[in-house]
Amino acid sequence: MSTFDSQLHFGKIGEGAIAHWLREKKGFHVLPIYEKEISEGKGPVLFSLEGELIAPDLFCFRKTTEVGTDTLWIEAKTKSAFTWHRISQQWLTGIDMRHYEDYLKVAHLSPFPVWLLFLHLAGTAKDTPQGKVSPTGLFGRELLYLAKHEDHRHENWGRTGMVYWAHKTLLRLAALDEVSRFARLNVIPAESL
Repeated sequence: MSTFDSQLHFGKIGEGAIAHWLREKKGFHVLPIYEKEISEGKGPVLFSLEGELIAPDLFCFRKTTEVGTDTLWIEAKTKSAFTWHRISQQWLTGIDMRHYEDYLKVAHLSPFPVWLLFLHLAGTAKDTPQGKVSPTGLFGRELLYLAKHEDHRHENWGRTGMVYWAHKTLLRLAALDEVSRFARLNVIPAESL
């Protein structure tokens, strides 16, 4: 299995665990928005009036009262660990800039909020200092909030650059065992990421 294929499989397992957690623990109905063309690496697409946008992974809703509902988009990311940022001496996590920009467009077009969730496993990143342990669990926040609280951007990482957030900016939504019990999640070594 290629590195891309193994990372895709790893992400799908994590996404499935997050979807199960949303159903079992939070009472959401979940519609996964799967890949359009797995062989070409093309993900879900929202056909908007402004053109094609990369869509978040999940569309979720739950009835809250006789007349009310909670409805939201979820972009789910699975990572072996937070990254240790030596300059600021803090844990960071991030996503590809092009995807982030499209998710922001979806957030502005949709009447439903977009949430970005990170499932961080008990692994280590290649830059984890000796004696430091990366936080684990399910972390996230609403995307428009995160847009106002970026830690930094870096154009040299990822295919189109990356945007990063500090661990302290995210809400810890669940412990790792609360989410990982829904799927067999193995840690991918940092060298393969």
